[in-house]
Amino acid sequence: MKKAKKQRDYSALNSKLIRRPIQRCFWLFLLPTFAAFCIGFLYPFCKGLFLSFCKFKTTSKWHWVGLDNYVKALSDQSFIHSFLYTALFAVTTLIVVNVLAFAVAYVLTKGIKGSNIFRTVFFMPNLIGGIVLGYIWSMIFDGILCRYSTSILLEAKYGFWGLVILLSWQQIGYMMIIYIAGLQSIPEDMLEAAKIDGASAWQTLWKVTIPNLMPSITICTFLTLTNGFKLYDQNLALTAGRPFLQMADGSVVKTTEMLALNIVNSFYASGGGNRGVGQAKAVLFFILVAFISILQLRSTRKKEVQQ
Repeated sequence: MKKAKKQRDYSALNSKLIRRPIQRCFWLFLLPTFAAFCIGFLYPFCKGLFLSFCKFKTTSKWHWVGLDNYVKALSDQSFIHSFLYTALFAVTTLIVVNVLAFAVAYVLTKGIKGSNIFRTVFFMPNLIGGIVLGYIWSMIFDGILCRYSTSILLEAKYGFWGLVILLSWQQIGYMMIIYIAGLQSIPEDMLEAAKIDGASAWQTLWKVTIPNLMPSITICTFLTLTNGFKLYDQNLALTAGRPFLQMADGSVVKTTEMLALNIVNSFYASGGGNRGVGQAKAVLFFILVAFISILQLRSTRKKEVQQ
């Protein structure tokens, strides 16, 4: 007994001796990640925030203009249109993607034959790049609509719903996987208790399944909302903002141009002379997406239940 006790004491002492130098030097393990964070995100973000108050063509040649860039950005009619258009698109895709993804996940967790094959098929579109998807669906839409003597590039409503279909087709499979994981984590005894108490399938869905699925709903809502606002490559490949609408003052509004595409176009317009305005739009875009994301996370996390 004494020998075994001594061995335990020695092992405890050795573990403490090993742990102490690791605890003292833990910052060495964090240093590479922190350095990558500073180089890849923190420095560019701070530099971009500073340049949003400047007029510049290169980051090394600038002069301070204060809030002029923000005033020009907020008075730009195309920017306001892009914001409203993007907000409508984000809300629409938020509903469509999550409803369809949950429906598919709910069906595939009911033990139907070939469910693994269906999961793979639904997830595959998420592996295709956005530019490629945009060009593929552009050919599909034009092939269908040209039978009616029109094109997706000639009607703004076709461009809007084309983008909704494209993003939904790409995102539903990914969100489906998250919902499947959430459905499979619901305790079986809760479902059995609801069945014993005489609850119908509809009552079980709303009173048991969805409340326990709120963590997955929080994640999927956050991803679809931010993806809807940040959409760029599919918008560029599918419509590039067309059709164009010329206003009474001579300015041109791209009717299907979303915020990310509007920022890029502003940054490179006029030979790079409006880069400060484009940078100010990017900062406003960041604040907008961050604010909406925080509100969404707080509102959905309040509804999560502890299992």
